[in-house]
This record gives sequence, structure tokens and C-alpha cells, in this order.
Amino acid sequence: MPRFDLPLDELREYRPVVAEPEDFDTFWAETIAEARLAGGHPSLVAVDSGLSEVEVFDVTFPGFGGEPVKAWFMVPRGRAGRLPTVVEYNGYGGGRGFPHERLAWVTAGYAYLFMDTRGQGSVWGSGGETADPHGSGPAVPGFTTRGIESPAEYYYRRVYTDAVRAVDAVRQFDRVDPERVAVCGGSQGGGIAIAVAGLVPDLVGAMPEVPFLSHFARAVGQTENDPYYELVRYLAVHRDSESRVFETLSYFDGVNFAKRATCPALYSVGLLDPVCPPSTVFASFNQYGGEAEIEVYPFNEHEGGGGHHWRRQAAWLNGILSREARRE
Repeated sequence: MPRFDLPLDELREYRPVVAEPEDFDTFWAETIAEARLAGGHPSLVAVDSGLSEVEVFDVTFPGFGGEPVKAWFMVPRGRAGRLPTVVEYNGYGGGRGFPHERLAWVTAGYAYLFMDTRGQGSVWGSGGETADPHGSGPAVPGFTTRGIESPAEYYYRRVYTDAVRAVDAVRQFDRVDPERVAVCGGSQGGGIAIAVAGLVPDLVGAMPEVPFLSHFARAVGQTENDPYYELVRYLAVHRDSESRVFETLSYFDGVNFAKRATCPALYSVGLLDPVCPPSTVFASFNQYGGEAEIEVYPFNEHEGGGGHHWRRQAAWLNGILSREARRE
């Protein structure tokens, strides 16, 4: 894939004006409050996963509207006390799969929760188990146009709310230090992590990798790849819906969440990424409200740094936690 976006020096200065609804904060405060008022408690059921060095729990927690969302929760076997914790969100189309597929953070000594994504889990990987019991108006195949007619009905309103409630849930577990919770994810998961960082003020860190769901106005038309291209196909048919669609998307744009985030962040970007164009990643990164670093992979596409980047994340998060410990 040849370079198709702005040069790196321009990307580092790229701060576009992104539409932001006047009631953005009210919309999200009311959405999260309604989910919390719906009540419900997370449940943990110990499972025999075949992993002798890891304790594994099948989790169900209340998400948007109190609806059940599945997750895996894992802790290192034999580690006592409350642990720093990583909550991870999944890429587009994948499900929570099996516990043995997600061992890096727990074997590094962290408590770890991996959230299923409602309605997804049938495109790649080992499957998901969380339904999305909501209808949709006209939409193209995929998830980015489900409920696009209204912010209240949009699919990602439910997903972002689930993600916030995942943090609420894990903080109730007796193996988790609620003051040392970080969030992460790649692609869709990275976009969700940015949203959570903007909605939950007291995280210890956020690690969005090659994030999706940012600067929609540029992404739609900048790339011919899904998921963003789902929006192009929708607008190609619904020719009079452009203003309504982008008004809805403005409530879910990662740039608007990034401006509100305050915890430290480590981003990643692939300069040849045809799925989440580099300018859409830098649009969020350059307006991030807290201290932030970005790892640039000049010759990589949407895989970003792959396994190399997890090593960078682990070192970065360890440094953040060590710094916080020295402040106490």
C-alpha cells in the first residue's frame, strides 16, 4: 500500500475542526446515568479453561439498559491482593473467543477483562456470545449504519455504554485495584478505548491502537475499505441523509472524546493503514486532553506494530504505574 495520506510532519500538526453537538456532554451523562440506574450486578463464574497458571472467570455484567454483556476475567494464579487491571475492547466483527487466546496481560501480572462486543463475533476469530436486542432502521450490512438516523438509536451508543459499564463492573471485583484500571484495544477496540477515556475521568491510562471511529468526516471518502466504507454505501443510496448521518456521528467521534480525556495515553498508527487512515488517528491524538504519546509504524498498514507494540505498551504501562506509586 503506497502512502496516501498527509506527510508525517503535517500529520503531527493536524488538528481539524470536528463537529461537536452542543449537548454532547449532556447526551453522554444522561446515557451513562440511565445505564447505571438500570441496575444489575456483575457475575463471575469460575471455569476450567485448561490454563494451570491462570484463574479464569466467565463474566456477565449489565451494559446499556442493564442488558447482559459477556466478558472473560483472568488473574494470575497465586497472586494475592488487588492488582492493576487492563480492560480490553475488541476489533470490528470479532467476539470474546476463548480465554487462551488472550494471555499477554494476565501473564504479565495484571488482572484482565476482555469484553465481548454486542451483536458481533461472527466475522473472524472464535465467536461472540452477546446479543444486541435492538432493531434497526435502514442499514447496510455491518454495524456502522445501524440506527444511524438518530444518536439515541445508534449502535455505538450501546457499545460505548457497555464499555463504560465494563469498567464499572471490574472495579467491583475483589482482585482488582479500582484506582489502577487501564483500557486498551485495537481498531474498533481502540476507538472504544478513546471513548471510555473521555467518559471515565479516573483511569490510570488508555492504549488505543490504530483506532477506528475518529474524524468521520475525513474517513468517509478517504478510504474505500470497511468499516468506514459502509457509510459511503449507505449515503450513496440515501442521498438526502448526509447532514443527518454526520450529525449522528458527531456524538460518537473519537476526536470529541479525546478532547475530554485526562488520563495518560499511548496511541499507535500505521502510516500505510488503508482502514483507519493516519490523519484520522492523528486528529484524535493531537487533540487529546491528557499527556499522550504516539508510536508511529512507517511501513505498516492496519496491523500497526503487532507484537512489537504490545512490548511497547507493557513497558509504558509499567512506567505509568511506577510513577503513580512514587507519587503516593
